[in-house]
Amino acid sequence: EVSNENPETAFCTLANREDLNPEEGSIHHCLYQFTRNERLTGTNKLLCDVCTQRCYGPKKNTESEKKHVYTDAKKQMLISLAPPVLTLHLKRFQQAGFNLRKVNRHIKFPEVIDLAPFCTAKCKNVAEGDTKVLYSLYGIVEHSGTMRSGHYTAYAKMRHMNSQLADLVLRGQSPQALETEPVKGQWFHISDTHVQAVSVSKVLSSQAYLLFYERLL
Repeated sequence: EVSNENPETAFCTLANREDLNPEEGSIHHCLYQFTRNERLTGTNKLLCDVCTQRCYGPKKNTESEKKHVYTDAKKQMLISLAPPVLTLHLKRFQQAGFNLRKVNRHIKFPEVIDLAPFCTAKCKNVAEGDTKVLYSLYGIVEHSGTMRSGHYTAYAKMRHMNSQLADLVLRGQSPQALETEPVKGQWFHISDTHVQAVSVSKVLSSQAYLLFYERLL
C-alpha cells in the first residue's frame, strides 16, 4: 500500500525515539536499530514517478522509450498496527566465511516493553493522544547447542486470562485499562516432559531465541 504522507510527520513516532537511549545488547537496542532512519543514495536511490513526469512528461507507450529519474530518499520501518501478541525473533546466527556460526550473546529483555518509540504516529489501533503501547512478557523459547545440533526449551507464565487481550483478538477493540505492570503469575521452565517452577530472575537471564509478549495498553 502506497500513500502520500506529510514529509513533516511521515517519520514521526508515538513517543520520542531520541529519549530512549537504548543500552547496547538489549532488545530495545535491537528494535531501535531495526527501525532506524536510513538514507537511500547512490545505487540505492529511489525511482520517482513524479520526478520522471516532471522532467520527461507522461510515460511513453514502449519500454525502449521510457526514461526514469532516481532521487535520494529516506526509508524507515515502523509499526503501523500494534499486534495483540508481539513475537520477537532474534537472529541467533552470523556468517563466518563459508559457514554459519551461532550467536550465544545474552540479549537483555524486560518484563514490560513499550513499543511506542517504534510505532508510527498514526498507528491504527492506538487511541489518539496515547503515547504508550505496553506489552507484558509471557513466553520464551531458548535454544542450547550449536547450528548443527541442540535442544529447545521454553519458559511460560501461568496467569489469569487477560480479558483486554481477548477483546483485542476477537473484536479488534483497543485496550482500555491503564495497566503498566506485568501480568501476575508463576513462571515455569519446560524441557520435554520436565516442568519446573522458576523465578523471574532466572527467566530474564535466559538466552532468548523467541520472545512472546501480550498487549497491556
